[in-house]
Amino acid sequence: MPFWVWAVTVAAIVGMLVFDLVGHVRTPHAPTLRESATWSAAYVGIAIVFGFLVWWGWGAGFAGEYFAGYVTEKSLSVDNLFVFVLIMAAFGVPRELQQKVLLFGITFALALRTVFIFVGAAAIANFSWVFYLFGAILIYTAWVQARSGGHGDEEDYKENAVLRFARKRLRTTDEYHSDRMTVTLDGKRFLTPLAIALIAIGTADIIFAVDSIPAIFGLTQETFLVFTANAFSLLGLRQLFFLIDGLLDRLVYLAYGLAVILGFIGVKLVIHALHKNELPFVNGGEAVTVIPEVPITVSLLVILLTLVVTTVASLWRVRRDRREHLVAEAAAADPTSLSDGERTPGESFPGSGGSGDARAGTVSAANPGRRDH
Repeated sequence: MPFWVWAVTVAAIVGMLVFDLVGHVRTPHAPTLRESATWSAAYVGIAIVFGFLVWWGWGAGFAGEYFAGYVTEKSLSVDNLFVFVLIMAAFGVPRELQQKVLLFGITFALALRTVFIFVGAAAIANFSWVFYLFGAILIYTAWVQARSGGHGDEEDYKENAVLRFARKRLRTTDEYHSDRMTVTLDGKRFLTPLAIALIAIGTADIIFAVDSIPAIFGLTQETFLVFTANAFSLLGLRQLFFLIDGLLDRLVYLAYGLAVILGFIGVKLVIHALHKNELPFVNGGEAVTVIPEVPITVSLLVILLTLVVTTVASLWRVRRDRREHLVAEAAAADPTSLSDGERTPGESFPGSGGSGDARAGTVSAANPGRRDH
């Protein structure tokens, strides 16, 4: 990749971050739904246009790798928003200040991932066994993701070691001081809760990078595409946070969908590692080509299909739960209002020899552990 392409791309990304800072975040405010939707669509549009530029300049194969990486990274970013919501709630960050925390956190994440990307690219170029390591990380992450089963309403944010250290060793205030990160009181410099919330999001980004970077390297080994797919997935994440903040709890199956995607890419990495094998204790150091490598077109289709199925299933589940919840409330308020088709077999109402509380109990038993939204 020519140096000037790197220079133009990095300058454009930095320019968009500066535009966000000056044009949107400099004056604290809570963005409207329309504002969030408009700018989210704009950033997604820029990412798509960039993909077509890759297609035009370097061919459909590299464009497919970019789009597969972008969709995967964007999906993982949406999952990360769950944690951001918990952090904002745990620190009581005022809504008009959340933009600044998110933008600074996103900038930190981009800088951190850039370092990880170049380190990962150097490792892959020199040690083919790194693919085994990345594959193992993704398969384990997929297993943990599937076990978690998503994000429940009862889930609380748990502070990590870095944040606990910051709270213990640094002077902090209990109250917010507008959008300031530090404040001087009685001649001493203190960190505000806004700065602590930023530390929380920044350290969370380090954890997110552990599965994000191996996932993208499982789809492309082109450093330029890995970087741009990550950058464009993070750009617009601030607007996306405010756009789907109230809709996150509807994606009840997102964790399972991401588990499928991460597991698929993990297996893909292991297969690629077998084709590049140099480990002496695996087939005597010779390549294992019994299982063919997965084409990028198949990878992209699997990712898109998984996300579509996950989204549709999540919305169907939420709609069903809401309907059952409304039926249960109606039954508790006025049991006689239910039609015969809505009654469970053997159910009767007061005056007919049965229990008037049967309907509510039947609904709860029919769907134990149901989440009401």
